[in-house]
Amino acid sequence: MAPSHIPARFPAHTLNIGILAHVDAGKTSLTERLLFDTGVIDRLGSVDAGDTRTDTGALERQRGITIRSAVASFTVGDVQINLIDTPGHSDFIAEVERALGVLDGAVLLLSAVEGVQARTRVLMKTLRRLRLPTLLFVNKIDRVGARGGPLLADIRRLLVPVPVPMTSVTGLGTARARAVPYDLRDPRARNRIAETVAEADDAMLAQVVEGPPPSAQRVRAALAARTADGSLHPVYFGSALGGQGVGALIQGMAGLIPPAPVRTGGPPRGTVFAVHQPPGGERTAHIRLYEGELRPRQQITLHRRTADGGRTALRGRITSLEVVGRPPGGPLAPGHIAVIRGLPGVRTGDRLGELRESDGALFASPTLETVVRAHDPAHAAALRAALLALADQDPLLETRPADGGATSVLLHGEVQKEIIAATLHDEYGIAARFTPSRVVCVERPCGVGEASYEIAKRGHSGHWATVGLRVEPGAQGSGAVFAYETELGALPHGFHQAIEETVLATLRQGPRGWAVTDCRVVLTRSGFVGPVSTAGDFRAVTPGVLLRALRRAGTRLYEPYHAFEAELPSDALAAVTARLAALDAELDETTGGETGGDTGGEGNWLVRGTLPARRVREAEGMLPGLTRGEGVWTSHPSGDRAVREGAGGVDDAAQRSVRT
Repeated sequence: MAPSHIPARFPAHTLNIGILAHVDAGKTSLTERLLFDTGVIDRLGSVDAGDTRTDTGALERQRGITIRSAVASFTVGDVQINLIDTPGHSDFIAEVERALGVLDGAVLLLSAVEGVQARTRVLMKTLRRLRLPTLLFVNKIDRVGARGGPLLADIRRLLVPVPVPMTSVTGLGTARARAVPYDLRDPRARNRIAETVAEADDAMLAQVVEGPPPSAQRVRAALAARTADGSLHPVYFGSALGGQGVGALIQGMAGLIPPAPVRTGGPPRGTVFAVHQPPGGERTAHIRLYEGELRPRQQITLHRRTADGGRTALRGRITSLEVVGRPPGGPLAPGHIAVIRGLPGVRTGDRLGELRESDGALFASPTLETVVRAHDPAHAAALRAALLALADQDPLLETRPADGGATSVLLHGEVQKEIIAATLHDEYGIAARFTPSRVVCVERPCGVGEASYEIAKRGHSGHWATVGLRVEPGAQGSGAVFAYETELGALPHGFHQAIEETVLATLRQGPRGWAVTDCRVVLTRSGFVGPVSTAGDFRAVTPGVLLRALRRAGTRLYEPYHAFEAELPSDALAAVTARLAALDAELDETTGGETGGDTGGEGNWLVRGTLPARRVREAEGMLPGLTRGEGVWTSHPSGDRAVREGAGGVDDAAQRSVRT
């Protein structure tokens, strides 16, 4: 029965399904086909022509890649399906990360020609770790070189342990290719699917072995149950461009992926997973609701984590709320997605409801930094504003002021930098220069250091402020902490605030040029002369005092490390491990070999270890050549370590010139 607040003509259930794939596997083309075949659009858009429904940005149309997550909706019977077309390029992993957090299920695309690619395996590992119900769609069956049975064997060997073919293919690799769905009413087709399902379902195994043969209803129920818990993965062959096999995929999406449980009581809880703001336009946000209800003009509070690990809140009123797939004006119910307006400070990743410890990242945070300057100095302020707007749309694109009016930007990769440059030029009319990227390091104090500035008693020609500061090492992960030894009432509140804000701002660029963290800065002396002292005096004095204290304490540079897993064919083990050692990797564990262990392929080896983040791109890049394209690389942040002086490290003399 439909919820009481939804008219009977509306679908009873809503599914939020993401489309993921390696670059160029056909995600956007499949989205167009799904919308066309279900009557949402009356003409197929083309990636080549740049007129697709979900790639709405000019850059997306020009480059033929998806940069930001997009949402489109269609209806199948009593099920509304919200499609989330996510980027495939690794530089836009933040968008994929946020999309995965709001999904009920996923469709992972493969190319029948290129087969199982490294990026496909990385995505599938994440989907399986999340136990997200996932259907596989093998695209491009009408292309020369398309494979069927051998590709299914690769899927079983490299991707998932129990793939369940749901279609047969005729004319594979030709323009006459057709995908024919298996009909569970046909005993032969039903028995074939039941035998595969039995690999993941003990009850089905018993029935297959002992009889009687399972009914179509029984096989369908077991297939849906095991798809829902991630034990098996239905596989559909087809062509997004030609439309073959897409109808069977649609039925599988509606029938095999279960909706999330609906909780209508209690306060609203949801996630902002996409933010869009055209230059000079109003900011809009896509939010997925899990509990409660949202209405237009409702006052809400959004929570987020800050870059230093702290928490902050944004309060505002929704001025407009449009539920995807529903007429405007209605409430947002659990399980649905809406576009909201009226919150100018909203950012991707904001949470409606209290933050949970599990609200963490699925993929690596950016470890590259570039400094951006406007070609025309008159555009410096406009450049800063544009970069801040772009950072709000990508929570892992962090910005901060740099020397000379420039802006520092954190990145995932060089393609992302190219996209930012093109966006600034095409959408904001700003030509910008980017410095070569460098890996992001941090500084930590080695000991205790003190410094002070005092108002001269006679002949004063400086600032009317006394400031004394002591710097101490803090606990690992504590961030930057400001504390007082002076009596709080000794200074007016505005002067205290000026000192604290200036200390925290100065710590963002320490003596070596990197942010100083895990330290405690204590105000040990203070003084002013009323009424001549101003907050400006304290802001002017504090940076010099703090930097002197830091130099006396001494700081050490730390660089980020990644933990990695490399899945390798057996004959590539020696060459890859030797190359990893040359890249300063430390190997922790090597498993597999004859049986493959948990490597996902017979005879494969799984190598685990850590290496500097500045080496990750090089390590990932060398893997295809040393493994004939069969190697799979995954990595994630694993803390940091002190930079080694000299060979291979980011030592004091060279740390400014690290290039990736």
